[in-house]
Amino acid sequence: MSRIGRVPVELPEKVEVNISGNQIKVKGPLGQLDFTSHNLVKVEKKDKQVVVTPADQTKKSHSLWGTTRTLLQNMVTGVATGFQRDLEFNGVGYKVVVKGDVLVLNLGYSHPIDYNLPSGVKVAVKGSTISLTGIDKELLGRVAAKIRSFRPPEPYKGKGVKYKEEVIIRKAGKTGAKK
Repeated sequence: MSRIGRVPVELPEKVEVNISGNQIKVKGPLGQLDFTSHNLVKVEKKDKQVVVTPADQTKKSHSLWGTTRTLLQNMVTGVATGFQRDLEFNGVGYKVVVKGDVLVLNLGYSHPIDYNLPSGVKVAVKGSTISLTGIDKELLGRVAAKIRSFRPPEPYKGKGVKYKEEVIIRKAGKTGAKK
């Protein structure tokens, strides 16, 4: 039994949910998101809440119950307040510049990396921190993971791109022969 699925999704002020069949549209001050729910899950709007219930008692419907509720909660939070993901880059000569909707990363390779940002994701660079903001949590996480994959942090000197809250476990390097 899903414990998270039982909790209704509270709708804050200025957030509107339209449900027609399996199509769910969430509209708020920051934008609009669409979602198609599975047939094994029923989504209903009651007052200022959205309630998700399984359509039947199968294992598949119960596994989709909590997932659907969490996706709806993320959509409501996204259009109401948005999400932010911070990355840090560390290394000699590493530099990141924003040119329009292109993120230009100089990460120690012989060439700069030009990454086209998808629509819906905004970026700001301050010092050695890259701040990504957007309303779609999944898209934001995918973009952050892609930027991190260009130069993942290495354990010896800690150089590379890492999430701000990520802790890099450092390894001791080689030691010379002692006499």
